Formats: sequence, C-alpha cells, structure tokens
Amino acid sequence: MKFGMIGLGKMGLNLTKNAIDHGNEVLVFDLNSAAVEEAMSYSARVTALDNFDDLVDNLDGPRVIWLMLPAGKPTIETISILSEKLAVGDIVIDGGNSNYKDDLQQYEVLKEKGIHYFDVGTSGGMEGARRAGNFMIGGDAETWPVIEPLFKDLSENGAYLYTGPVGSGHYLKMVHNGIEYGMMQAIAEGFEILDAGPYDYDFPEVAQLWNHGSVIRSWLMELAGEAFAKDPKLEQIASRMYSSGEGK
Repeated sequence: MKFGMIGLGKMGLNLTKNAIDHGNEVLVFDLNSAAVEEAMSYSARVTALDNFDDLVDNLDGPRVIWLMLPAGKPTIETISILSEKLAVGDIVIDGGNSNYKDDLQQYEVLKEKGIHYFDVGTSGGMEGARRAGNFMIGGDAETWPVIEPLFKDLSENGAYLYTGPVGSGHYLKMVHNGIEYGMMQAIAEGFEILDAGPYDYDFPEVAQLWNHGSVIRSWLMELAGEAFAKDPKLEQIASRMYSSGEGK
C-alpha cells in the first residue's frame, strides 16, 4: 500500500520503518528535518514532501493519510487543514492518543466532505511500532477493508481489532492504558514492599522468576527486570513521568 505519514516522532518513524519492511511505500511529512532524513535514509520507498499539498497530490485515490501527532490542538488543526485538501472517499487515520470525544468531532468535520476517519489506539510502545504493534481501530465499517491490509502488515500475528464506530478505538485504548498504569503501580508497590522488608532480594532475579510461569508474568514485569538489571535500586529514575495525553 502507498500511504502518507504525518508525524515522524518515535512512534511515527518506527511505524514508517515497519510499513516499509512489509513492502509498503510511505510518503512522509514532518517539521523535524533530522527525522525526515532518517526515514529517507532507511529506504528508497520513503519519499519526503515539503507540504500537505504535495503529499496529497502524490497519493492515489482513495488516499490514506496516517497522523501520529500529539493529541489535541496539533491533531485537530492538521485534520482541519486536510479536510480542505482531500477528496470524497479519502481516508484519515489518527493513530495518536486523542480523546475519543475529539474523534467524534473530527469525524463530523471530515464526514461533511465525504472523507472517512479512523481512530486507532496504538499499543506496544516504540518496539511494537517498529516490529509488530497492537491496534484498536474505530471507524466506518464499509471502508475498513480498504485499510485492513496495512494493519495486517504492522501488527503482531493479527494483533489488531476493528472495534466498531468512530471513537471506539481510542476509548478502548484509554481503558487499556488505565489497566497498564494500574499494573505498573502494583509492580512498583510490590518491589517497594520487598525493599522495605527484612530480606535482601536480588530484584532482577525476582523479576525474571515472576516472569516465567507466574500468574503475574507480563511484558511490564520483563521491562521492570531490565530496569533493575541496569539500576538495582532505580536511583537514576527521576520522580516524574511525561504524558502523551492518554493518561488524562
């Protein structure tokens, strides 16, 4: 498939490379020249465009444009611009962390122009985006088959789900992240209790043990073990976390 990618942050750039690995052709746009250069150096099947007009003009109909931008104003304003440049039957995918209520508004903006809109909750982090992601996809049922092949390419063993009407993808991702944060908090509190207890545990070994056959095994436990292996007391981790918007 030939499609456009607007936003080459860590997720957008990795999704682009993933798509290229599966034989797709990607037209990219980003204000960060370094990210654009990295994408272009990866493959001759990546083409960088300087503006939205050229991006749209170099895609065949129905055009598919994927956004990986910060939630809120950047995404909303970009969709507003695209609504004036795309044609009936074209498709916009928002793969960022937009509020599902924003999806409903953007859907109406594009629907007036006959443009289809899909909201995609993207899980798996940067590694998932690069190798094999997990996707929760809301949007028009009739148009879904047009873009399904792209998600077959990008996902891990079919780890994608068409979830229903617009907004359902990002709503599902919102709940997914709530579960994720709860699991991370539980892991953190568990190791804190171990640290405060009367025994001297090797945290990397404990994490490895718990991640093999235990009922609490998970990728999050694996990541915790990797963190402990590098920094046994996590003394180098700052007591703050940056948010992409989904947590709010």
